[in-house]
Amino acid sequence: MEENQQLEPLSKDEKTWAMLCHLSAVAGFVIPFGSVLGPLVVWLIKKDEMPIVDLHGKKSLNFQITMAIAYFVCFLLVFAVIGLVLLPLVAIFSFIMVVLASIKANEGKEFNYPLSLNLIK
Repeated sequence: MEENQQLEPLSKDEKTWAMLCHLSAVAGFVIPFGSVLGPLVVWLIKKDEMPIVDLHGKKSLNFQITMAIAYFVCFLLVFAVIGLVLLPLVAIFSFIMVVLASIKANEGKEFNYPLSLNLIK
């Protein structure tokens, strides 16, 4: 599917749960590993009921796992000083992408995260 392609007509409930797949990743700013656990919980709860949640949940999880790897690499690079610059940039990029994906999901549209590894298919 293309990024801006309209999916089948969705209920408000489906759009809300799809949006929560992305927004729940913000928990990572408060809870360790919350950025992965939040989308995982939402996806596991609703993936069988709502195909749109299955789609958005997988995309969100793939992106958050990719960001977790990026955070780990940045943490290691802190010892080479470059990580001090990269770590906040990765955090800002992650937050902006989550907000954009949440908006698209609430509109009932698909969002493809840039630079995301496709680990969960």
